[in-house]
Amino acid sequence: MISDDRILYADNHLLVVQKMPGELVQGDRTGDLCLADKAKAYIKECYAKPGEVYLGVVHRLDRPVGGVILFARTSKAAARLSAAFQKRTLKKTYLALTQKWTGPKQGNLMHHLKKNAAQNKSHVVPEGTSGSKEAVLNYQCIHQLDHYSLLQVELETGRHHQIRAQLAAASAPIRGDLKYGARRSNPDGGIDLLAWRLELMHPVRKEPMCFQATLPGNWPQEVQRKLASRS
Repeated sequence: MISDDRILYADNHLLVVQKMPGELVQGDRTGDLCLADKAKAYIKECYAKPGEVYLGVVHRLDRPVGGVILFARTSKAAARLSAAFQKRTLKKTYLALTQKWTGPKQGNLMHHLKKNAAQNKSHVVPEGTSGSKEAVLNYQCIHQLDHYSLLQVELETGRHHQIRAQLAAASAPIRGDLKYGARRSNPDGGIDLLAWRLELMHPVRKEPMCFQATLPGNWPQEVQRKLASRS
């Protein structure tokens, strides 16, 4: 079950949880216990729900990535939230701790990506490559450390492993992301990419809402202080 300190918000329609690096959002062939099942157990115990608990998975994060995950507690909320994700009417902001950033302090990256399902990896390919899709993200380098940089990232497109692949192509792989060229792994097996903030309209009450994840404990204290000074 999920501990209370990981519950960012709950009401009759929504459950918002902080996902830990390495957790699966939804079950797969590994058979590992997933976040959705842990969330169902939390609802069943905390709300004394008899029988099967409904929980709609409306978006996902890569297994090595931590951050804000939004679940729907009703089918009405699930349908409306799924539509909002498809139409990209929500605002998602990511933080990435990368190899030293040497490009402009802010701007956008545009590549064409092609997914290799066998490798579970996306590759930057020339425009016009069969099966490729355009990928665009906006970034801002908000802090420089001795060996790493802290980037704030917002996506204009939603492609497989987009942030990981595009930052690696810009010679700034995410810390711990061996698959995309990081020098070494993180002890917990995760990568330093955080789904930091999610802004949306409540699917039923139509009120603006904003949820923000806590930085993982393995991120440098200097980063923690920098973000605290910006809030």
